[in-house]
Amino acid sequence: MYWNKSIETLSQDKLIKLQEERLRKIVRYCYDNCRFYRERFKDAGIKPDDIKTIDDLTKIPFTTKQDLRDNYPTGLFCRPLEEIVRIHASSGTTGKPTIVGYTKNDIEMWTEVMARSLVTAGCTKKDVLHVAYGYGLFTGGLGFHYGGERVGCMVIPASGGNTKRQLMFMRDLNSTVLCCTPSYAAYIAEVAEEEGISPEKDLGLRLGIFGAEPWSEKMRKRIESLLDLKAQDIYGLSEICGPGVSIECEEQSGLHIWADHFLAEIIDPKTGEQLEENKHGELVITTLTKEGIPLLRYRTRDLTSLSYEECACGRTHPRMSKVTGRTDDMLIIRGVNVFPSQIEHILMKFPEIGNHYLLILDKKGPLDVLTVEAEVTREFLKEAKNMKELEEKIKEEIKDYIGISVNVSLVEPGKIPRSEGKAIRVKDLRKRS
Repeated sequence: MYWNKSIETLSQDKLIKLQEERLRKIVRYCYDNCRFYRERFKDAGIKPDDIKTIDDLTKIPFTTKQDLRDNYPTGLFCRPLEEIVRIHASSGTTGKPTIVGYTKNDIEMWTEVMARSLVTAGCTKKDVLHVAYGYGLFTGGLGFHYGGERVGCMVIPASGGNTKRQLMFMRDLNSTVLCCTPSYAAYIAEVAEEEGISPEKDLGLRLGIFGAEPWSEKMRKRIESLLDLKAQDIYGLSEICGPGVSIECEEQSGLHIWADHFLAEIIDPKTGEQLEENKHGELVITTLTKEGIPLLRYRTRDLTSLSYEECACGRTHPRMSKVTGRTDDMLIIRGVNVFPSQIEHILMKFPEIGNHYLLILDKKGPLDVLTVEAEVTREFLKEAKNMKELEEKIKEEIKDYIGISVNVSLVEPGKIPRSEGKAIRVKDLRKRS
């Protein structure tokens, strides 16, 4: 099932030709309309005419989130403010937020790639799309909302929060597709159990489209079991457009990046050098069709790999592997690189462990200490099994997997704070004064 088959199955030669035409155009556009890029090109000793093919991409300097913050609020905009019809922004949890401006054409492009993404994941106009991503400055809610309406779905703009009411709407309006963060999907399942609602018997959900935070395959399987649906991964970020940059098809063999709008590459996060196909590194994206705030070689900080092999679904657009983490999420514990998703992978192997966990970082003298705090299930408590024995098993599994010893603290259900948006997985106490 396709939204735009002629584009989604475009031959590699034609897709590359289209990318190169749009690359030349967007490079000239950025140079002519943004002082930041003119100065960057001057510092790098290049001009727009030097960029002719994809092979010339490495001549262009990277753009980073810090560049957006340094030019806050609108220093990277390429259109006057009277042509900007909408503003979105990042959460700004670590410094100034990044402001993203959309022209009318940008909104149209975003709506189209979201419609394409939803259909690729398995949505049809017959679906009832329950959108539990946040609405407002966060891009999630409105991206799914407009894409769903373009497909022809009945859209329920539930936003985040008030989970009991969300479940009431899902049941009474027979929602078939749930869109939210994976951690919130797990929380919805928890509240459903508390309310005596059986997803299999009382809800009509068949598909979940989850993103906005890294999540493991083990978590996917658990959510599928808890909510009786098929869980699909979607990827995006506000600086590029929002959700809809890439999504899994029903083959679930990687997320298709819509290469007619987003030119992707993988680099070594330390050296900045481009990596070969299927090599794991940092995703870098150049927007090919944006007007308000186009970005050249934007470092996403997300860690993944790219495959250019045609998918069994027939789509020819490159596929990125599931994001394993972010370069800024990486924890360095006694010289070892650790990602929260690695810990999640181990925890989800244990049926006695619930869906919520927290990684607590502290110091013991000069050494960093990591404590994994995780909730056990209610069934585990009822059976009155040995908590310490389970802690030791998990501790051994984690050491075997990541190579260092950690502390494991198992707690009762409900002890770890819940999130109705992106989950908070790390608590760093090393920064205390």
